[in-house]
Formats: sequence, structure tokens, C-alpha cells
Amino acid sequence: MSLKSLSYDHGTSTTNLIGETIGAYFDRVVATHGHRDALVSRHQDIRWTWAEFGRRVDDLAAGLLSLGLAPGDRVGIWSPNNAEWGTTQFATAKAGLILVNVNPAYRRTELEYALNKVGCKALILAPALKTSDYLAIVADLVPELASSTPGALKAKALPDLRTVIRLGTEKTLGMLNFDDVCRAGGPAEKARLAEIGPTLQFDDPINIQFTSGTTGFPKGATLSHHNILNNGFFVGEALRLKPGDRLCIPVPLYHCFGMVMGNLGCLTHGATMVYPSEAFDPLATLQAVSEERCVALYGVPTMFIAQLDHPRFAEFDLSMLRTGIMAGSPCPIEVMKRVQTRMNMGEVTIAYGMTETSPVSTQSATDDPLELRVSTVGRVLPHVEIKIVDGDGKIVPRGTTGEFCTRGYSVMTGYWNDAEKTREAIDAGGWMHTGDLAVMDYNGYVNIVGRLKDMVIRGGENVYPREIEEFLYRHPKVQDVQVIGVPDPRYGEEVCAWVQLRPGQTATSDEIREFCKGQIAHYKVPRYVEFVDAFPMTITGKVQKFAMREQMIAKLGLTVQKTAWAASSIRQPHQRLDQHAGAGGEVGGGRVLDLVVADAALAGHEDHAGGTEAGDVHGVVAGARGHVHVRQVLAGGGGAHQVDDGGIEHRRRHVAQPLDGGGAGRRIVRHDCSQQRLVCVECRRLGVTHVDGEGRAAGHGVG
Repeated sequence: MSLKSLSYDHGTSTTNLIGETIGAYFDRVVATHGHRDALVSRHQDIRWTWAEFGRRVDDLAAGLLSLGLAPGDRVGIWSPNNAEWGTTQFATAKAGLILVNVNPAYRRTELEYALNKVGCKALILAPALKTSDYLAIVADLVPELASSTPGALKAKALPDLRTVIRLGTEKTLGMLNFDDVCRAGGPAEKARLAEIGPTLQFDDPINIQFTSGTTGFPKGATLSHHNILNNGFFVGEALRLKPGDRLCIPVPLYHCFGMVMGNLGCLTHGATMVYPSEAFDPLATLQAVSEERCVALYGVPTMFIAQLDHPRFAEFDLSMLRTGIMAGSPCPIEVMKRVQTRMNMGEVTIAYGMTETSPVSTQSATDDPLELRVSTVGRVLPHVEIKIVDGDGKIVPRGTTGEFCTRGYSVMTGYWNDAEKTREAIDAGGWMHTGDLAVMDYNGYVNIVGRLKDMVIRGGENVYPREIEEFLYRHPKVQDVQVIGVPDPRYGEEVCAWVQLRPGQTATSDEIREFCKGQIAHYKVPRYVEFVDAFPMTITGKVQKFAMREQMIAKLGLTVQKTAWAASSIRQPHQRLDQHAGAGGEVGGGRVLDLVVADAALAGHEDHAGGTEAGDVHGVVAGARGHVHVRQVLAGGGGAHQVDDGGIEHRRRHVAQPLDGGGAGRRIVRHDCSQQRLVCVECRRLGVTHVDGEGRAAGHGVG
């Protein structure tokens, strides 16, 4: 098989990687573009040129050194978007301090965990965000603060923390003020800063970002200068940014989308960072784009939807908009088309990645054909490798579904102080296993088709939520939709759609289901339809499907069925598919669709066999016996299984024939076995003759 027929690609480029630290690059930009606007923070009425920004960054860096902080120390920032956040990002980089991004949505327990996990010596925080009183949370967590000397904190709950710095002009006991720290560095600290710069290496860790903790404690993805400076640069290159361009950044700075793709994308192109508000506001974003004459805009799909559907949308002049990025969660095709036509973003792109990869691995180009820009996540970025693999870790043919993996400068240095989780995520070859399911076409364009933990398994059928979501977006009354799976005693799971209607519209569950009937397979039609005003979301705009599932289980009074998969927690985020017991057997060249969670009776197995295309691969975790069951349906109707039951390998071969009545499906009529130590549940259910490898009746699975 030729290389071009395999799902592997690497980004070639005549442009070299940047071999500098962020601080060194920052100084060059300040010297080159000093007269241009660097930062506009509209809600603070701040406009700084690169020259002014450079002075402020140096002042803060010297001030942090005056507190006794040294290269390698961790400094947390717990704040919404503001000029202080951007200043802190570049000041810590120049001083060699590792910036720790603290999610603005964190509360007491999460804050305590994050700061202790990485041993933060200093914390910079905003007083509050909306209803979150950060000062009160810190006072509750660290009662010693009120009686401590600023910079000399000794707290039981946070033993490494010495300094707390607050934003704003008001005073808080035990805390320093941000502006005072900026004034604290004298000639000695400025000289020390100049000495530190040449000693820093671009492979040094400079940033820690916590990944989602929906299935366990958050992990601290540790990123180097090289990781994020280069990723920001090549993302900006894909947008064709140039000096003087203005980029609107309504996405959170604590996230890679804001601080890497946004701030570092601007830095590496001499462009202007525009912050429209401290947290996303559709009206403020539209005003910023219009009044600041922005050429590019970032956002997750829900942000673009909120702007498009804002009642004042038509008032704003978006004629300067040319490009931007929609990312962070699956991008609905219909929304992409509306953004292109109604927001003048004819060169909008989609980027795909994850925190652990700095974040972007693939991105569409501004001149890609429209259909590819709305239906794929583009091609591999320069200097990055990507591949799509099956459960054995083998590269699958193009056009085949498997797990997306990436390797190169963008892959994190690891999870902070967590070697075990790092090994689970990054294999011996340096490949980051994302846990995302993807397909690569023959021109290298990638489509993300789902995620293992989001997969809905109805009666043994793999159901991709995104496919149903894309279909329901066509309904004229539907503004936004999210699809999840909920427990069902018969089928294992049923499809549930949460629907957000357009303003002024009403609809019924039957109306939504009727829209689906005859258009998509019957098992994909939502059994449950929930009309909502909003979805539970993270601060970055990602929908929390686990929370939706929990709410529906409670509302409908459903019971979660225990399975071998759930009981053993086989698949945590970033655990590789090839780490599933038995998940690599008899894969061949079929499409690795996903692991399937089934009940003890392998519910829906007949449907599964009949509705599967030749060459597809499915895995089934059968709860009663703890089997991990992988099947390939071969061209011509044959199939192969591998079952792992307590270390006993059990290989069988199915010979299939067409179903009665000439249907397209097939059913099993014979099993060939190499071992006879297991009772085959599916043989009993289907009433087939079970024979051994010599063709003799084995007797243990008949009827």
C-alpha cells in the first residue's frame, strides 16, 4: 500500500520553525512595530502601541522578580480577559516564570487543587467575574491571608503560595496590588531581567493549562516556548495576517484559543489584539468588530450563532471582516455558511486541535474550496505529522475512520508531575493520541466524526451525535442542537436531542421527529426531544454533554446500566484505543468506528450484523462476562471476532448468508472456533450451530 493511500500526512513548508523564546521574539516585535497598536481592551478603554506594551511588560517582569520569584517558579492567573492578563502572559515569559492558567469558572475546591498540583508561588487574580467573588473564595480558602505580610504568606491549604496580587485600585489585606508590583522593579531587577533572557531555552516549559476534569481531576498540560510560539505563528499564517491587521478576541485568554491563537498569533505578525469585553458578549463583540475595523474574528460556534441571531446584528458594518477561526467544538456546516455570507467572512477557517498540542494540528486554508472549509477541519499544519490509526495502532487506509494522532513541535512536554497520564497520552514514538475519531480523504483533508465518550450506542449501532446535529440544523426553526445518549433497558442507549429554537418559534417533539423520519436511519431519530433556552457550557463555550446526560437521566427517571466498560473505566480521555483489552483483534482494513457498549445479551447484535457495511470494525463490551469483542464484517459477508475473557483468546469465524426475503443484511449461520472454553451468548440467541476449527459440532452454544 502506497504512503498516499494511508491516513498519514506531514506538513511541509519553506518557512522554518521559530527557534526563539517568547521573550526574545517579543522584544524584536516591539523594536520593529513599536508605533503600531498592540492591544486594545475596549471595556477598559485601553489602547497601547507595541512600544508602550513593551514598557509595561518589562515593568511587570521586573516587579515579579522583585518579589523573589525566579525562573521556573509557577505564577497563576485567575481572571477574565483584560489588559493585565495579556501583560502577565508576556512578562512571565520574559522572566522565565511558568504561567498557570486558572479557569475563571473554577471555585474553591478546583482552585485549591490547581494551585497545589503545580506548586504556584504567586497568584494574580481579578476581584470578581459576574457573580463569582474571587476575593471571597480566596479569603475562605486562605484565612491566614488577612493577617499575613504581603509576599510572605504561609497558608495551610496552599503551602507553596507566598504572594497574592489583586487587580484594581482597592486594597485587600495580605494582597499586593497589580499596579504596585509593576512599579516595584528597580534598576537591579531590570538588569536581572536582561541577564535572564539569554539563559532561557525555547524548550523550557512556560505555560501550564488544565484540561477538562469531567472524568477525573484536571491534568496540567505543560507547554514550552517552542510549542506555543510556533503554533500561534502558523495559525496566523493560515489566516494570512499581516502587520497592522486587527484581530477580535472574544474567546477566553486562559484557553489556548485566546492566548496562543489570539495573542501569540498577533505577536508573530505585528497585528493588534482586540479584547471586546471581559467575558463573551455578542453585542460587545459586534461593536468591537465594527468600530475597530477588525479583519479577523475568533469564536466557538455558539458565539457566532449568538452574534448572527442578535436583534441588532443588522446595525453593524462588518465590511472589513475577511477571515477568522471557528473552533473549540464541532462546527455546524449551516452556521459556517451563515458566517461566510452574513458576516462577510468569506475566508473563515476551521481549526482543530487540543490543549496538549498547543493547540492546532489541522486548519483549513483561506483559499480552500467552500465545501471543504465548511465540512472538514482542513489539512495538517506545517512541521506537524498526523495519522489515523486502528485499535492496534496501525495506520488505516484513507477514507477509513480511526483515532487521530499527531506528532511534532506542537506536542506538549507532558502533564505536570504526572508521568503515568503522560505515558497514556503520548506513546513511545512521540505520538499524541487524541481520543478523537477522524477520517482523512485522498487529498489530506480531515473530518472529525466523533469522540469515543460521546458515541451513542443504540442496539449495537454506532450513532454519531454530530451527524444528527448537522441534520437537525436544517430544520428552519432550529437555532442550535446537541445530541446525547441516555440509558435504555432494551437498546442500551437511546438518542436524545436538546433543541434551542430560533426566537419567536415554537415546536413539538413529534414535529422534530417527523422531520427526521425517512431522512435518516430510524435508529438515529431522537426518542427524546428536550427544548431548552441554553446548554450547560464551560467558560470556553464548549457544551458539557455529560451534564446534559445527567440532567436527562434525573428528569426521565432512567437507570444507568452497569457495563464492563463503565465498571473498569477502560477509556479515560486521551487513553489510546490500542490500550483497550482485545480491541486490536482481526481488524484488517475495515473502518474502526468505535467501541460499542452493549448489555449482557449483546442487545441488537442481529441489527448490528445486518446494518454494517463490509469492512467496518466494531468493538462490543459485553457486561455479563466482561468480554471485549471486536468484529470485522468482511466483503462478501464473512466476519471475524476476537474475544478476550480473562486472558483466554477465543477466535471464531462467522459464515453469513443473506437474510430471508432478500434483504441487504446478513445473519450468522455457523461459527468456527479454535477453542471451546466459552459459551457463545450470540450463538444461543441466534440458534446457530457452533462448530470447532475442524468443522466438528462443539455442542456448547447450540440453540
